Amino acid sequence: MKNQFEKDGSKVLNKINGDVGEILAVNFLKKKNYKILETNFKTKFGEIDIVALDNKVVVFVEVKRRKTLAYGRPIEAVDFRKQQTIRRVAEFYLMLKKMPLCDCRFDVIEILGEDINHEINAF
Repeated sequence: MKNQFEKDGSKVLNKINGDVGEILAVNFLKKKNYKILETNFKTKFGEIDIVALDNKVVVFVEVKRRKTLAYGRPIEAVDFRKQQTIRRVAEFYLMLKKMPLCDCRFDVIEILGEDINHEINAF
């Protein structure tokens, strides 16, 4: 059985792993000429890792990073429930920014080890 320190330490490591993944994803998108509008956009409904602009399309990006396939591909963690949460937060973002009629899409960037895969229009 894990003690409290091990549990908390695991949470910290997961947070750091996620933060590193988001930094890698932002740099990846910038190299593809995306304009980063927001990172870690949080609401009471949930969070979107990256909001970017690809030409005139607003792109909501979920970033998933894993070191191995032991728990499956990173993209598999973006299940239907997670997708619904991201959609809800995206709707709020667009209303907040007064962009309700813009073109938008939902991408997933999965990072497995050193490899980055960008799934455009993932859902």
